[in-house]
Amino acid sequence: MKKTVKILSLVLSLILAATCVFSLAGCNKEPEAPADEFMVGFIFLHDENSTYDKNFIVAAEAACQELGVKYVMKKNIPETAECQEAAEDLVDQGCDIIFADSFGHESYMIEAAKEYPEVQFCHATGTRAHTEGLENYSNAFASIYQGRYLAGIAAGMKLKEMIAAGKFTAEEAKMGYVGAFTYAEVISGYTSFYLGAKSVCPTVTMDVQFTGSWYDEAAEKEAATALINAGCKLISQHADSMGAPTACENAGIPNVSYNGSTQAACPNTFIVSSRIDWTPYFKHIIDCVKNGKDIEDDWTGTLETGSVVLTDVNTAVAAEGTVEAIADARAKLISGEIHVFDTAKENFITQGGAPLVSALADVDTDASGEIIKDTEAISDGYFHESEYRSAPYFDIQIDGINLLNTKF
Repeated sequence: MKKTVKILSLVLSLILAATCVFSLAGCNKEPEAPADEFMVGFIFLHDENSTYDKNFIVAAEAACQELGVKYVMKKNIPETAECQEAAEDLVDQGCDIIFADSFGHESYMIEAAKEYPEVQFCHATGTRAHTEGLENYSNAFASIYQGRYLAGIAAGMKLKEMIAAGKFTAEEAKMGYVGAFTYAEVISGYTSFYLGAKSVCPTVTMDVQFTGSWYDEAAEKEAATALINAGCKLISQHADSMGAPTACENAGIPNVSYNGSTQAACPNTFIVSSRIDWTPYFKHIIDCVKNGKDIEDDWTGTLETGSVVLTDVNTAVAAEGTVEAIADARAKLISGEIHVFDTAKENFITQGGAPLVSALADVDTDASGEIIKDTEAISDGYFHESEYRSAPYFDIQIDGINLLNTKF
């Protein structure tokens, strides 16, 4: 009897041991996280008070809520090592994707990506993803130069209307532009805006005043006021506060804003605004990571993807026919019938009175940040902006645009 019990005990022990081994083998495989545990972390340079960051924040909330994923937001994160610390904290919180929205965040995002290869890091406006070669780091931007060109058409239409009304002569059709820094992103933006205006008002010129900050309401208001006092008949901007639009409303000067409508605060001067809608991009990267698909090194949103958009035109201020002119040009940009940086069009883009026929661009930026012109960007009669990487690289000074200060 005792012998039988011992045999049964031995058999049971072997069965239990085999079961444990099988279970341990199964434990080596990481369980797939339920869909409701997927989480995205966001790093923003400022908060909702910045039109730039608010544009990202609204898109992030919309994309995550539509797709039913969790998200964490870190706001007012400067372009310092604090960005990497924020990214590391988001990793600790369990984020599958971490996104940052400002150019100066890039080096810190890259270091975090190297440290945490299992997490996907995405960055807007950066330049180094295609040269770093990290599988878990990517850049994104949009062809906002097309949106600025369309907004420029609205500006040119307004100038023509004011000229026809006898408010000033065609030779006095000068616009002003408040810019943050002398980066390619800003240069590409103000040049495309100017060219849009020039396409309908050939005599237009433009003064650009830099502030040295992405978000400084006092400086932006001061810059806009100085431009108005210098005889500018219309103001636009690549800066993130209500400073310039407020200065225009106070002075009764037409304004084309950026990153959202200012019509509620400036009903008598606001015409239109261009912006990037980041919702399609956020939905794209979430889909890629959840389904094991690669994210492009450089993702460029377009008019067609719904990434480049304009607000409704304020018809109370805009010139008659503006809505139709924008719609016509938009269709031609999509079809390729027109190009923003058209170098073949006579007297459209010149330097020192001569046509621009060749332009090397700094596309392959490395960690040093040194500007090295490495890629011919003009072919087929136009400058190919944001085609060789997502971030803008048009940094050419052309005739008709006067820079008032370049210390930034």
